[in-house]
Amino acid sequence: MAIPLLICDDSSMARKQVAKSLPESWDVSITYASNGVEALAAIRQGKGEIVFLDLTMPEMDGFSVLDAIRKEDLKTVVIVISGDIQPVARERVLQLGAIDFIKKPIDQDKLRETLLAFGLL
Repeated sequence: MAIPLLICDDSSMARKQVAKSLPESWDVSITYASNGVEALAAIRQGKGEIVFLDLTMPEMDGFSVLDAIRKEDLKTVVIVISGDIQPVARERVLQLGAIDFIKKPIDQDKLRETLLAFGLL
């Protein structure tokens, strides 16, 4: 059965790039969100068992999404994918419950390593 995967980024090009970087054999059902409000709605509907989340977005940023996930105790695994590679941002997303932080543009090998390391692949 396909794993519900949510890719949340305000850039359609970035969303497509993440989707193209996924391992070919990985059985996932992809949903896309362009901001945090859409992402939370999709997670609440069960469309984001695994979430790839950008940090800098309009309406609701990735930090706020992580905070809401924690406060609502939503069952999801979040990997942040962002160009904001400052150590303080990385530390903050991990404190908010993300399992890892991958910098943009996404590296297929790093993504695969992360998925394997956390038993998601």
